[in-house]
Amino acid sequence: MHRIGRRLLLAVTLCVALAGGVVAQSAPATAESNGGTRVMPLGDSITEGYPGGGGYRVGLWQRLAQYGYTTDFVGSAFNGPASLWDHDHEGHGGWRIDQIDANVVNWVRTYQPRTVLLHIGTNDITQNRDLANAPARLASVIDKITSTSPQTDVFVATLIPVSFADSQVRAYNSAIPGIVSSRAAAGKKVHLVDMYRALTTADLGDGVHPNATGYDKMAAAWFTALRAVPGSIGNPSGGSDPGQGSGPVDTSAWYALVNRNSGKALDVYNFSTADGARITQWSRNNGNQQQWQFVNAGNGYYKVKSRLSGKILDVSARSTADGAAIIQWSDNNAANQQFSIQTIDGYVQLIARHSGKAVEVQGASTADGGNIVQYSDWNGANQQWQLVKVG
Repeated sequence: MHRIGRRLLLAVTLCVALAGGVVAQSAPATAESNGGTRVMPLGDSITEGYPGGGGYRVGLWQRLAQYGYTTDFVGSAFNGPASLWDHDHEGHGGWRIDQIDANVVNWVRTYQPRTVLLHIGTNDITQNRDLANAPARLASVIDKITSTSPQTDVFVATLIPVSFADSQVRAYNSAIPGIVSSRAAAGKKVHLVDMYRALTTADLGDGVHPNATGYDKMAAAWFTALRAVPGSIGNPSGGSDPGQGSGPVDTSAWYALVNRNSGKALDVYNFSTADGARITQWSRNNGNQQQWQFVNAGNGYYKVKSRLSGKILDVSARSTADGAAIIQWSDNNAANQQFSIQTIDGYVQLIARHSGKAVEVQGASTADGGNIVQYSDWNGANQQWQLVKVG
């Protein structure tokens, strides 16, 4: 279908969804395709979108369309509401890793995905299926994809929380970064997506599957990761992606970060160049102590560098506590100096990799000198920042 027609239909269906009318659809005789970059959502019922159908694929497709990407979801399964234009996927309710492993070569050969979004292992945990060897089974799935289609980018997500099996989820997830990094070091196009930190148990509807908020947080995490890898979703045409297909930000630019709540800018307090100097908010003056550059740290994360000092935004003492101070420090490439970027209504949230918490103006202050800290992600205006290019 022509892009203009598709966007018009999207606008209509979004209005229907907002009005409370979500239309379920049954499987068609042939798969949908819009001729865009082929992306295969791969996994279990969380990929399928249980219970309502669509799941994270709704928010992901809408973000891709909004930013001008032409995307073709592919797979043998089909479901979701009208607000999801492309309903194809490879999510199978109740399936374990071994069941995906038994079929994945055929799926990759049949649908030839440019990109695979892999979230699998939840049913191994809930069924207590040989958990000690679950990471090895995941590695086998990844290896079959990359050997069958070496040009395919494989985004491997850590599992989202399971309310009654957190220790098992954490143990499984702890093995995934090593699996991914070893394959990336060998030249495979494999990327880590820290999905566990993107959600909490409050984002689950039944202790296992996300609610609507949780699925949208998954969509945001996938979208951020995809934009950080050039070519994985093609390039936008006619969209407004500030990264132009290379990520959510222009890494060659300097930005002012203006708080949505106060209208004040992220600022190195008292023009300091010292390690440990406070980061505050201050009235905009376009000085270099209010100018920041995003440095790609890989796997969808960024370091945020001060133009004044050359130092990096840092979660003080590597704390995971609410209220921990955001300071500046020499670049050591640690997780407490890396942030993912989530887009909300034209604003961004900066989510610390180390803690999973959002950078905010403490107490929603509007005063000059208001402290910048980390706090649990609740999507408040004092956690939202406008990126304004300054050079």
